[in-house]
Amino acid sequence: MGGKKERTEGLGRALIKQQNRRAIEAKEKGRAIHLQNRKILESYTEINEIDAIVDKSDEASLLLSGSAASDAGSSDLLISADDAGDMTAEERRQAQKEEEALYASNLKVPRRPPWNSNMSVEELDTNEKQAFLEWRRKLARLEENDKLVLTPYEKNLDIWRQLWRVLERSDLIVMVVDARDPFFYRCPDLEEYALEIDEHKRTLLLVNKADLLPFNIRKKWAEYFHQHDILYIFWSAKAASAALEGKTLIQEPESQDSDLPGLDTRIYGRDELLTRLQAEAESVVAATERPSSSSSTTSEKRQVTVGFVGYPNVGKSSTINALVGAKRTGVTSTPGKTKHFQTLIISDELVLCDCPGLVFPSFSSSRHEMVACGVLPIDRMTQHREAVQVVANRVARRELERIYNIRLPNPKPYEPQNRPPTSYELLRAYCASRGHVASSGLPDETRAARQMLKDYIDGKLPHFELPPGMDSSESEGEDSVSGSDEEGEPEPSSGSLPDRRELEDLEEFDSGMKSGKVVKKRENKKAGSHKQHKKPQRKKDRSWRVGNDGGDGMPAVRVFQKPAVNFAAISASERG
Repeated sequence: MGGKKERTEGLGRALIKQQNRRAIEAKEKGRAIHLQNRKILESYTEINEIDAIVDKSDEASLLLSGSAASDAGSSDLLISADDAGDMTAEERRQAQKEEEALYASNLKVPRRPPWNSNMSVEELDTNEKQAFLEWRRKLARLEENDKLVLTPYEKNLDIWRQLWRVLERSDLIVMVVDARDPFFYRCPDLEEYALEIDEHKRTLLLVNKADLLPFNIRKKWAEYFHQHDILYIFWSAKAASAALEGKTLIQEPESQDSDLPGLDTRIYGRDELLTRLQAEAESVVAATERPSSSSSTTSEKRQVTVGFVGYPNVGKSSTINALVGAKRTGVTSTPGKTKHFQTLIISDELVLCDCPGLVFPSFSSSRHEMVACGVLPIDRMTQHREAVQVVANRVARRELERIYNIRLPNPKPYEPQNRPPTSYELLRAYCASRGHVASSGLPDETRAARQMLKDYIDGKLPHFELPPGMDSSESEGEDSVSGSDEEGEPEPSSGSLPDRRELEDLEEFDSGMKSGKVVKKRENKKAGSHKQHKKPQRKKDRSWRVGNDGGDGMPAVRVFQKPAVNFAAISASERG
């Protein structure tokens, strides 16, 4: 009996050990894949396509068998090969707009393939890589079109996975945009993707840095959002953080009224924003739940989740820190600080979720514009003049001279007098005023460009974009009035001072030509300080010269005449 019992116990232990061994092997296998994917997230927007293909060759090898079939069946993109060499700049721009409108539907956010809890880790990873490579392949075909200029976009699958998780677990999606150009940072396809996940999900446009906008421009943006049924909130993370420290940075005008009823133009505070976000998220949850289940759980409130998404360096982490009331996420001026999504519990009813910043593909901008707007890192730029030219085109000449206390050269007579300054002129003037000189002895334009771009992003250089369809002349008139009130002592424009000096010199020259003293007057000004220290010169004695009484200015000539000889008197004396 004892031996049989021992054999039974040994068999049971063997079965338990075998089961535990299989569980450990499965766990180690999943952990290996997890550790493989847990490498430091790095943005792939700054590398070229060849490096991206080399880095992701292992992923492409998994899909080598199905790539030929997908390439053969995906001929829906017709690329025009027309020669555009004879087209003018305006015709080329119009053709580019037509091409962008034609292929705008192809700029989509990568979708996560369908999945369930019964799928293994390897199967889920393979499906996600395959769907992502197919998305990359479609965008690569768009880049082959000469009429389209596709901006740099995020090419790292791991960062897009962070976005998928935030969208799936969030009840309300908050898209953070910069108030100075909201449509540059807005991604309409992301709103459509949220509706594909759940038709009741809503996307709210959080217009950050609204304190950098004049009130009249903020009002026009509010009217545009209201007319197009866009859910929006004006917000300033910097002002909210200062309010936590007892400082006040925003002074709202009291006498400004709106023509549209229900137009919200105020900048929300921290408590107001939290209340509004929770109310919007609860409305989404109430619409998602069925009436039968909602009636049974009316006494219990489910915890709602609000996810923050958007471009890098638009203020997502700063907004999270201001709402939490403490520094929970890293904040820096360099885009891409947040690497993984973070979940922060505000209360028992509200949870905030911060997503890493992503660069969405678009046709609307260039690489230099993305560097100037802070989407791409400034410290990694290689062409600084093109990025500074974006700043020079958007900021008025007089504002650049006033803020940096520099004098920009005037346009040439054959150039348009209202043209913006070139990047060369702006950088050289800035380097001359600050004394930035490189080791080669030339002006350090790279250092000056980085400082100016950071000032442009931080709001030191004022600029803003108008809503679509609005005439810029309306805002220019209002800004000119407000700008004259703020400056107090307006400085002369860049062209007024040199013109005044030139007129004074011309008047002095004309008057001097009439009196014949212009040269003598300028010599006296230059030599007046040290003329009295010169030794007195001795005058040469020219008294031996004979004056000319004729006064004709010719030298006098002395005539020596011999006395006449009286030959008759001599002959008479000889005779006597």
